[in-house]
Amino acid sequence: MSEYGEIETGEQHAEIDQLHQVDASQEDYQSQFGVYEADHASAESTSFDQGHSVEFTGADGSHYAEQDYTSYDHSAAETDHVFAAEGQESYSATEFSQIDALRAQLDTAFASATQLTAN
Repeated sequence: MSEYGEIETGEQHAEIDQLHQVDASQEDYQSQFGVYEADHASAESTSFDQGHSVEFTGADGSHYAEQDYTSYDHSAAETDHVFAAEGQESYSATEFSQIDALRAQLDTAFASATQLTAN
């Protein structure tokens, strides 16, 4: 008499899901400003005075007057003002996004049997 072992057949299914995602961003800001200002002020004043005065009244009613006078005046004013401004400003932004998806399906068939024995 012969005895059969067990025979089994079937299928196996497997899936692989793989997801890779990258998000990146970069921002850059620059500013450069320059201010120049110059002031100048000047003032000058000159004054020159000279005088001579003689006045006489006599007992008999006579009157004598003498007068010398010199006056000199000088004045000057000066002002300067300079203002300069220069500026530069810049901004930049970049963004990067990447997504990779991988899906693989694996199907395998198998068969296995136990050993056949005879008695």
